[in-house]
Amino acid sequence: MTVLALTETQEDLWWGAVIGGFMVVLAVAALLTILVLLVRRIDQRVVAVRDSLQAAAANTADTALLAETAAGVEAVLSEGLKHHLFLGRVRQAVRS
Repeated sequence: MTVLALTETQEDLWWGAVIGGFMVVLAVAALLTILVLLVRRIDQRVVAVRDSLQAAAANTADTALLAETAAGVEAVLSEGLKHHLFLGRVRQAVRS
């Protein structure tokens, strides 16, 4: 069996490569952690925006009824005006 020995320079280069590789792995792990945290935050904000848009849609869902309601209000006001005019004539007739 033969044993291969490394020179001091080769051993230093080997350890430098091992430490450099370890640092690269740590940097990748840190960047992936940051990425995961940012994606979670984006997901939470997207859900908040979606909920806000759904609430806005619910708030404006009945705006189609505004024209119908306005027509009903016009009819009620017209009828009220007729009653007012009628009662005004009756009042004048009673006073005279």
